[in-house]
Amino acid sequence: MDRISAIRNVEDALRAFENGEADLADTERRVAAVLRTYATEFDGDGDVFRAVGDEPVDGRVVVAPSAPAARERVLALSEVDVSDVEETDSLRYVISDENDAVPDFEVERVSESE
Repeated sequence: MDRISAIRNVEDALRAFENGEADLADTERRVAAVLRTYATEFDGDGDVFRAVGDEPVDGRVVVAPSAPAARERVLALSEVDVSDVEETDSLRYVISDENDAVPDFEVERVSESE
């Protein structure tokens, strides 16, 4: 889906809401589905991942080709200094003594139905 198609689909969803043909929850689902389709196609072969853990990363959703790439993207979007971060086998980041500002979190693949 290209950007123009995505915008048209969002406009269609908003029009249905304005005309009373859809409620807010239906409109939110429809717009979220458009955004997810656009984002995953825009980013190529990526999957959708959600960060679960400490603030400020908890709940952040990103599109990435792998869990390690998703963790990197979450940290970058959260503007966290990762200079002293180590990756472990359990897909978690360990906070070093010098950099306790790096949150402890995991990324989980988000299913299409969420």
